[in-house]
Amino acid sequence: MNTETFSPPWWAKSPHIQTILPVLTKVARPALNRQRIELDDGDFIDLDWLRAPEPGQALVVLLHGLEGSADSHYIRRMLRHCQQHNLAAVVHHHRNCSGENNRLARSYHSGDTGDIAQVLRHLKNHYPQSSLLAVGYSLGGNVLTKYLGEQQQHSLIERAVVVSAPLQLAACAERLKSGFSRVYQSHLIKQLQQKVRDKLADKQLAGEMPVAPSQVEHLKTFHLFDDQVTAPLHGFDGVEDYYNKASGLPYLQHIKKPTLVLHAADDPFMNEAVIPSAPQLSQAVNYELHSRGGHVGFISGGTPLSPQYYLEPRIIQFLSSQ
Repeated sequence: MNTETFSPPWWAKSPHIQTILPVLTKVARPALNRQRIELDDGDFIDLDWLRAPEPGQALVVLLHGLEGSADSHYIRRMLRHCQQHNLAAVVHHHRNCSGENNRLARSYHSGDTGDIAQVLRHLKNHYPQSSLLAVGYSLGGNVLTKYLGEQQQHSLIERAVVVSAPLQLAACAERLKSGFSRVYQSHLIKQLQQKVRDKLADKQLAGEMPVAPSQVEHLKTFHLFDDQVTAPLHGFDGVEDYYNKASGLPYLQHIKKPTLVLHAADDPFMNEAVIPSAPQLSQAVNYELHSRGGHVGFISGGTPLSPQYYLEPRIIQFLSSQ
């Protein structure tokens, strides 16, 4: 456990301000170049490059959250900071998140480490002299945690940062059913529902989808959506099997590469079940739990129209340390 301190300004103590204001005050995104990676199963992953590394220079790989992309507020800010610090960086888009529908009926999910593993092998083959560093946000953070725990000392990532990750998926799905958190759930579910409708409208994919068009509008919670769509599409035996196998929490104790995990206790997407105990952390994991910060927020100052953040300086500090 780490004693690093984050303190929000008086006007940003609410977890909902911390969560929503960053979305409303996005910074400009640097120019990016897109590369398409063909996957072994016939699908593709789109990478958006800030710039490639020079020989021997590290490369920062960014993994966005649920229904995020290179346009997400936290990715934009991190790209800006990488640019300011002359760091090479690339955004890994999960399937179906780069603005173009993926080719297969399947999509992406919280425990899908196969795609990032293939992309990391591609990057290592093309830049063998560069250390790979990674930052995963929310769902992307859970994927990153699981990858690091699965690969242990064989991880192609040398240092990693995990931000606001839903490390206990069942608990997070339950949390999002209550209070104001239902607003976040509704916003994300509507995006997921539309992507299911798009695939049902594709004659080549419709027969592989586990639901009929008339069922989609009834999938209004993550628990229902994951049970009826995510789990069957990706080979799980129901929602509980998916949540148990995809949650990152059990993998923290197996991580061998230096990893910083950041959580806020007031995160409206989560509850105390995502907070690991000391025995659940390997010696390679540096865990920071802050009393405030919301979900991928951590506004530390500035003004409501131009917030400043704890995240990016802390992330770069950790990735740059030895």
